[in-house]
Amino acid sequence: MIQVHHLRVDYDAVCAVRDLDLTIAAGEVFGLIGPNGAGKTSTMRALMGLIEPTSGEIYLDGLNLHEQREAALQLLGFMPDFSPIYEDLSVWEFLDLWAHSYEVPKARRSALIAEKLALVQLDEKRDAFTAGLSRGMKQRLMLAKTLIPDPPIILLDEPASGMDPHSRLLLRDLLVQLGRDGKVVVLSSHILAELSEMCTSIGVMERGRMVLSGQVDEIRTRVMGHGELRVDVRCGHDALAAVVSQAAEAGEPRWEGDIAAIPFAGDADAAASLLEALIRAGVRVSSFQRHTAGLDELFLKIGAREVA
Repeated sequence: MIQVHHLRVDYDAVCAVRDLDLTIAAGEVFGLIGPNGAGKTSTMRALMGLIEPTSGEIYLDGLNLHEQREAALQLLGFMPDFSPIYEDLSVWEFLDLWAHSYEVPKARRSALIAEKLALVQLDEKRDAFTAGLSRGMKQRLMLAKTLIPDPPIILLDEPASGMDPHSRLLLRDLLVQLGRDGKVVVLSSHILAELSEMCTSIGVMERGRMVLSGQVDEIRTRVMGHGELRVDVRCGHDALAAVVSQAAEAGEPRWEGDIAAIPFAGDADAAASLLEALIRAGVRVSSFQRHTAGLDELFLKIGAREVA
């Protein structure tokens, strides 16, 4: 678990992080979102112990980062955006070097390296030199390196940067699995569509403050509402309006041509019942789907607000 209390980070006359409180539980994949200059990088650097906060406290799995620094930092695995790669080493030699630095016994290293390479799907590149890897492959190699000591807390800065679509899908599935395994995963990224698929919770920063934080679905509902149903109507526009007006979970439709966007707070069964009622009323429906706002829409709406 990560607990942050009243964190403040100043650079001379500039306050980069202001009075930040944050709790991230084990099993959470937490996305840190915000524009450039919001304070994301300073927050990440403070969590890693790379900068000394002006004030406030950070606890990693109950250990005070300031007072129990060495023990607390042993809980962390970190993958930066632009990772240093030793290009005169092969893939397995690179991981063996890090395994040695993590004090993994020599007898265990070969099996551990094979396990991590399989995890990031780089087994076939085991004997290739790191200099010949693509940017995405280098990112996957650094992720394998980060996971060697099996850290309970994993911090990732723009982990999908430079990855091809296959690597991004692999990263998404791996981070979701790490959360299910009880790890704390914190990632900072500008690729909001991917964060919505990976994260169980998010924090939105702006001007050094945490504007919102919590479970993704809770924040989405709080900011954007319950979502809407989008119904493509071939005929029966008036009939649709009449049926919707009788549905307690539905709001007034907004028409976009022949598509009715209906604010809807019901569950899947309620949506199915509404569709049945529309068909009984003679509405010809060519498509019927629930639309839920993505993190990009959420961020734009939050970012459009003035934050005091």
